[in-house]
Amino acid sequence: MEKHDFLIIGGGIAGLSFALKVAELGSVAILFKKSLEESNTSWAQGGIAAVASADDTFELHADDTEVAGAGLCHKDIVDIVVTEAPERIKDLVSWGVKFDLVDSPSDPNNEQFDLHQEGGHSKRRIFHSADSTGSEIQKKLLSSVKSHKNIKLFCNTSAIDLITTHKLGIEKTDPNRVVGAYVLMSTGKVQPFIAQTTMVATGGAGKIYLYTSNPDIATGDGVAMCFRAGVPVGNMEFFQFHPTCLYHPQAKSFLITEALRGEGAKLKRVNGEEFMHKYHALKELAPRDIVARAIDHEMKVHGEEHVLLDISHLDAKQIKTHFPNIYEKCLKFGFDITTAPIPVVPAAHYCCGGVVTDTFGRTNIKNLFVTGEASHTGLHGANRLASNSLLEALVFSHRAAEVIKTEKPNANLNFNVPKWNPGSATPSDEQVVVTQNWDEIRRAMWNYVGIVRTDKRLERALRRIRNIQEEINEYYWNRIVTSDLLELRNLALVSELVIRSAISRKESRGLHYNLDYPLKDPSFLKDTIINPEI
Repeated sequence: MEKHDFLIIGGGIAGLSFALKVAELGSVAILFKKSLEESNTSWAQGGIAAVASADDTFELHADDTEVAGAGLCHKDIVDIVVTEAPERIKDLVSWGVKFDLVDSPSDPNNEQFDLHQEGGHSKRRIFHSADSTGSEIQKKLLSSVKSHKNIKLFCNTSAIDLITTHKLGIEKTDPNRVVGAYVLMSTGKVQPFIAQTTMVATGGAGKIYLYTSNPDIATGDGVAMCFRAGVPVGNMEFFQFHPTCLYHPQAKSFLITEALRGEGAKLKRVNGEEFMHKYHALKELAPRDIVARAIDHEMKVHGEEHVLLDISHLDAKQIKTHFPNIYEKCLKFGFDITTAPIPVVPAAHYCCGGVVTDTFGRTNIKNLFVTGEASHTGLHGANRLASNSLLEALVFSHRAAEVIKTEKPNANLNFNVPKWNPGSATPSDEQVVVTQNWDEIRRAMWNYVGIVRTDKRLERALRRIRNIQEEINEYYWNRIVTSDLLELRNLALVSELVIRSAISRKESRGLHYNLDYPLKDPSFLKDTIINPEI
C-alpha cells in the first residue's frame, strides 16, 4: 500500500502544476499512465491564451470565450479564468517555460512576447513556443517536479477505481469522501494508493472516436472513474472536432495547429476553390465548430476525402521559423508547406464536458478534485475557444491548491482498506475480444455521434454501446484486469455518456449539431447534467 498526503492521477499540465503548488504541504504521488512525457499537454501545439497587449482587455477575452460557447458559458467562471490568466502565465515562466519573443535585432534585450491570434480570438493573445507549446510546458514542469523532494512519480500505472468511504461501508452518515484509488502497477499487481486528497487530472477522451488528434492514452479514464464513484458529469455532448489534422495513412493523429489559419492560411477544396466565405464572415477564423462542419459538408457534398490548407503565400523563412514542427513533419510525408497546400480532415480533439466541479475544482465527494480536460467547470459552454484549455487547467489547479491551503484537510485514514480481490478471475486468453469491442465503439461513435448527428443515428449508437457494455462487464469480472481492459471499460462508459447527453439535447448549439433540430432552442439554454445511479 502507498500512503501520501496527495494522490494525483494524471501527469499533464493540470496534474503537474497542482503538484508544484501543494508539494510544500506534504508528500505527493503522481500517476502517469505511460511515460512521463506522454500526455495531452505534450501534444498541444497552439499555445495558451492570456491578455497581454495594450489593445486587449479582459472583457474582450471574456466576450470571445462566450461567443464561442454559444450561450452556455458560466459567466462567473469565464471572468475568473480570463482575469487570473496573466498570473498563471507568470507561474509558467517561473517554472522555466520559454515562450517565443518578438524578433528585434535593434534590441537584443527585448522581452516582448510574440503573441499569435487564433480562430475566435479578436486580438493577439496566444503565448506560444513555436508550434510545440505543450511539449515545452510538459518538459519544464516535469523538470521542476522531478527535482522536488516531496514528489514521487509512478510510470506505467492505470488507476482502476476511486476508493471512497461509502464504497468501504464506513462513515455512512457523513459526506462521502475519497481516500485514494486502486491502481494497476507496471508489475501487473493492483495496489491501493491512500491519500488525504485525490486530484483527478487525466485529460481527455478523444480515443472514443475513430479519428482523433489525441494520444492513445486519452480514453476518458477520469470521467469514467468519477462517474462510477458518484460524481455527476455535464455537457458531454459537446465534443470538439479540430478542423485540421494531416490527412495521410501514416500521419497518425498529427494536428495542424489553428495558428496557421491565424497567420492567414486558406482552406480550399482539392480543386483549389476557397469555401469558408460561404459559411461565416470570419472565414478561416470562424469558431472551430463552424469550420469543422464546413469542411465536413464540403467533403460529403463533393465526395472528397480531404480538403487543403494553404499557407504557401507566406515567406518560407517565416513559416519555418514559426511552425518548425509542422514544417518538418509534413515534409517527412512529402508535403513542403512553403510551396504547396496540406491535405487535412477534421478529427475529434477536445471534450468540453466532464466531471462537474465548482470554482475551486471540488466535486460532490469530499477531498476529490478534478481539473483540466476531465472537468466541467462551465468555462467552455457549447464550444471551447482555442487555447483556453491549457489556461483552464492552470487556473483551476492553482485554485484547488489555494483552497486546500486554507481548509487544510486532515481526514482520518486509520482504517482498513481491503486488498484488491480478483476473485475467480483468470488471465485473458482472447485479446481479440478487447480489440474487437474497442474498434466497434470507435467506429460507432464516428459514424453515429460525430460532427453531424440525427436522432436515429444516436439511438442506434446507444443500443450498440449498451450491448458492448454487457460484453465488457462480463469479461471484466471474469478476467484479470489489464490496462487494455480498463481502457475499454472506460471508453464504453464515456461513449454512453456522450450519446445520452446528445440524445437529451433537442436542438443544435455549438459543437452539437442535430439535423432533426437544426436551430437553437432557448429552452435548452442550460447544462446537460447526468447523475450516477448509485
